[in-house]
Amino acid sequence: MSLALVFLAYAVVATIVVLVSVKASDYVDLLDKKTNLSGAFIGGVMLSAVTSLPELFTSISSCVFVHEPGLCLGNILGSNLFNVAMLSVILLIASKSFKDGKIAASHGTVSLTVAAIYGVLALDLLGVMPKEILTISLTSVLIALLYFLGVKNMSGDDSVTSEEEDTSPLTVKQIIPRFILVAIGIVISSIVITYITDEISVILNLGAGLAGALFLGVATSLPEMASTIALVRKKNYNIAFGNIVGSNLFNFFILTVSDVIYTGEGLYSFADVKNVNLLVFGAISMALMFILIKYKNKVTRYLCPALIAASYFAALIIGG
Repeated sequence: MSLALVFLAYAVVATIVVLVSVKASDYVDLLDKKTNLSGAFIGGVMLSAVTSLPELFTSISSCVFVHEPGLCLGNILGSNLFNVAMLSVILLIASKSFKDGKIAASHGTVSLTVAAIYGVLALDLLGVMPKEILTISLTSVLIALLYFLGVKNMSGDDSVTSEEEDTSPLTVKQIIPRFILVAIGIVISSIVITYITDEISVILNLGAGLAGALFLGVATSLPEMASTIALVRKKNYNIAFGNIVGSNLFNFFILTVSDVIYTGEGLYSFADVKNVNLLVFGAISMALMFILIKYKNKVTRYLCPALIAASYFAALIIGG
């Protein structure tokens, strides 16, 4: 298949990913209005788990079928950095409405939890961590513990409730099966776009690290991007933030799942310097995200998103 046809197929499938992701955001917004579930849980656990399913499938495929664990790590680190950078750009564009947006306190706590996972990976990079407990890396065990801690924080946070009027005729029983259907659509279309992305990396002769961090990371982050834009247009910043920080938390948990499934070595390999760059700038970005959520004011509303976006481009330039 020629490069032109591959890119055409990529564009078509990417459009499908965007459309089903927007519908998913519509349904979680309705659930936020029609149920007593906390917005932090809906965005940070429900929606983020769905939009992160592409990372789950592609990461497992990278380890089990392709035997490229470096691609798995690059995919997760690249996706996480892209997620926060994408949200930051959206916030800069929508800064006027973001000024009055309410964000659950647990999102700040989860941002710190994700930053702590970056710290765990940094210790692994420095060789401080014992390599394995039985057949599983201690790094994976600590990531799993931090993941469940983050989920617990989001599940019990009802500090922000939806204040918008519910005008939809759909009931909760009608919304849930629709949400499940679009979730399946996200998974199928994202798996297809992953294979197309892999074909692009082969044609362009890109290394596993760059392909995972750039093409594959962006491709699998399309659901987060589309749903976040849709939620910001609805001014539901609470679920928008929950979707991103929750997705980043879930993405790291995927490393634990991959480690359990993958029997070889090298899952936490930083031999590719691009992965080191993504680790450093990702940690900086999550620290800035915490500051933005915890101390949202006139300065941080502009400064933190700008620095996060700059971190993403710096990682690409230095890693290039």
